[in-house]
Amino acid sequence: MKSLKVGICGFGTVGGGTFNVLTNNAIEIARRAGCDITVTQVGARRDNSDCDTSNTSITRDIFEVARNPEIDVVVELIGGYDVAKELVMEAIKNGKHVVTANKALIAVHGEEIFAAAKKAGVSVGYEAGVAGGIPVIKAIREGLAANKINRVAGIINGTGNFILTEMRDKGRDFADVLQEAQDLGYAEADPTFDVEGIDAAHKLTILASIAYGIPLQFDNCFTEGIGKITRDDVEYAEELGYRIKHLGVSSRSAAGIDLRVHPTLIPESNMIAKVDGVMNAVAVNGDAVNDTLFCGPGAGAGPTASAVVADIIDIARGIKVEPLSYNTLDDVKVLTIDEIETCYYLRMQANDKAGVLANVASILSNKGINIEAIIQKEPATGESLVPVIMLTHKVQEKVMNQAISEIEALGDINGSVTRIRVEHLS
Repeated sequence: MKSLKVGICGFGTVGGGTFNVLTNNAIEIARRAGCDITVTQVGARRDNSDCDTSNTSITRDIFEVARNPEIDVVVELIGGYDVAKELVMEAIKNGKHVVTANKALIAVHGEEIFAAAKKAGVSVGYEAGVAGGIPVIKAIREGLAANKINRVAGIINGTGNFILTEMRDKGRDFADVLQEAQDLGYAEADPTFDVEGIDAAHKLTILASIAYGIPLQFDNCFTEGIGKITRDDVEYAEELGYRIKHLGVSSRSAAGIDLRVHPTLIPESNMIAKVDGVMNAVAVNGDAVNDTLFCGPGAGAGPTASAVVADIIDIARGIKVEPLSYNTLDDVKVLTIDEIETCYYLRMQANDKAGVLANVASILSNKGINIEAIIQKEPATGESLVPVIMLTHKVQEKVMNQAISEIEALGDINGSVTRIRVEHLS
């Protein structure tokens, strides 16, 4: 039986998890791969006490792994952009297959990396870069290959989902839950990538490229964070029969393809609305299969290692795991956020007097925006302002922006209008 030799670069949580899965499940993996898969070398700045590396070569120079003539597959788990890209390109230059969990690297530099891999005749696997242990990339690329994909949408960042779940279940404020997420290790000391949607945008960029056959174009993905979501918004959404989730949404229409990450109201009856805590879920709609849902842990040593090793097994089987085994559609337009059409949740503070609601409704009507539901609360004791909440039917975003500007200009509207997009995913 032949042997596939693996070099792991980066020996933290995921690197250690990958090493242990390959070691502990070696017999089962060999049976499925058709050959032994062994970790020949590890490149890391420091050792991992959770791993027994007594029979494995350790180097502090990760590029030594990329140049090692004995290595067949280089597993990049160091993260980031620059050094990771240099490592991957060096591995490809030396004829190595590459497996990575680095969604940022793929989303931003994927086109260059894949072109180099194609020229060198090697594979690049990146299943672990999106949704952790959920095999959603394989599902879209292989299991749903017969379908025209119409929509990909989901919760693809567990930190944001944990925060919104805690806000809903326990009535807590965003800042309070964010601090707990950091204490628990769900969020980094600088949580920007998670709470502002950048991490999810990296993943959505990859999913959309596979789903529609378009080039990777992270710069065209709209992102909006969850930092402005209040307990009131969460409660009003529930009252209207919705839940707020931080979703990545991409759909195909005659006008083009949208790529967007933002807080979203979705009906509480939708399965994604029931996915809580740090779990991830991705809904994919295809013309033949209709709606499918993939749900599971989106991060962590075990789930991510599971996806990394799955790509290594594919390489051992001789299955090419490059992202696009078909020609990309370069002429498909990616819509700007102003061009997308969706429904909206609006919340505003209004003077408690007759005619104010009629004036707001008149502005929306003049823009051709239909109202689905209205909630007007009683003013708090001694207060003259009341919260007014509206749900609208579908409208183009630039039209909604014009309406919001006119509403905010009314003398009886205090402050800015909170706007959250609404998706029914059906």
